[in-house]
Amino acid sequence: MNPWRVLFSSLVFLSLALSSCAPPPASATPPGEPSSGQTAVSNRGRNLAPAVPPADAAQLTAGNTAFAFDFYAAVRGEGGNLIYSPYSLSLALAMTYAGARGETERQMAETLRFTLPQERLHPAFNALDLDLAARPEQAADVDPQNRFELSLVNSLWGQQGLGFQPDFLDTLALNYGAGMRLVDYAADPEAARLAINQWVSEETRQRIEELLPRDVIDRDTRLVLVNAIFFKAGWLFPFDEALTADAPFTRLDGSRVQAPRMAMREAPTLAYASGDGWQAAALPYAGRMAEMIVIAPEAGRFAEFEAGLDAERYSQILAAMQPRRVQVEMPAFEFRSEFMLRETLRGMGMDEPFTPGLADFSGMTTEEALFISQVIHQAFIGVDEAGTEAAAATAVVMSREAAVIPDVVLTLDRPFIFVIRDVPSGTVLFIGRVLDPTAGE
Repeated sequence: MNPWRVLFSSLVFLSLALSSCAPPPASATPPGEPSSGQTAVSNRGRNLAPAVPPADAAQLTAGNTAFAFDFYAAVRGEGGNLIYSPYSLSLALAMTYAGARGETERQMAETLRFTLPQERLHPAFNALDLDLAARPEQAADVDPQNRFELSLVNSLWGQQGLGFQPDFLDTLALNYGAGMRLVDYAADPEAARLAINQWVSEETRQRIEELLPRDVIDRDTRLVLVNAIFFKAGWLFPFDEALTADAPFTRLDGSRVQAPRMAMREAPTLAYASGDGWQAAALPYAGRMAEMIVIAPEAGRFAEFEAGLDAERYSQILAAMQPRRVQVEMPAFEFRSEFMLRETLRGMGMDEPFTPGLADFSGMTTEEALFISQVIHQAFIGVDEAGTEAAAATAVVMSREAAVIPDVVLTLDRPFIFVIRDVPSGTVLFIGRVLDPTAGE
């Protein structure tokens, strides 16, 4: 049995490298010996009960959702299947934003849709992050074989000997639970890169062996931030593995490919909506803490629909959903996306943070002038039936002769968009599209 045969499994990483234009400082660490055991840590512990007004929480979620779809518009032209975590991006860049000042701070806030002042933004992120971390315990009546998992991990890797501002370290400790591991980029950037990649590999069960390629880390690197989000859940209404069969999927150019198509034996009651040229349904995960929204434009209208998809359109689709009996058929798929985001974020309005001589991260350190040299994002998604154990349990349920005539049939036999969202908070965890379910890794 394939140990990764789960309904949805995703790993998302973002690396943010801040570099200096100044000559590297002298190092006391011998080459090849990164001091990854040392940390530059605030003496403040994480605030596990932040007092955040509901209005601030709602404002943060609205801003994050707006950025999620702004980012989709910025990367949709790259072609092919797509998967990314807007929440991972927002969270990682929020920690960097804590050290931004002046015009750099303004551009980051505008691009990332941060509308709260810094002193309220970071506690709001803390409250949301802690809330999401509680989801596995809140997911009720979930089979242990099909348990709900959602976890986020942050780490910061800074240049040893560089004095980071106490306020910056306090903000990260209080609101993100993040301390800083010290390495020596100046003396041996390759050893630092290997140490970071080893940590990532261990944290991801060897799913990501080399997050940082060789050309990203050099002697001018001063800080690397790594964020990981892992999500795994089973469908509340599993697909029947016995019904999966190859079926045609029509790609954007009109050509067809045979792909495994999953089907449900019965039509469950789902949140469903349709409009001019599209259908959408919410597929809940076991425990009802998260759901996948699938949006299928009519054949020949995908590009038109995608061009008009923004946070407002997404909210309208959610608001239009009503309970209906829906028979869903969709392809099984697995793929990953990788992004080098410097130019993308520049094009979205964050130019100064990437520009040497203009970027102002004096809130991090005043000893050297830092700028963002690169942002890397990788994501993986796999979708299939409930898996062997769940399929056996489903067979017992399906043995009931309770034939249900669906109100609606939603067959995803053409390109479609999906959104994975946290139900209680409305936070968008992942967004993607499937243009060809056979175009995997």
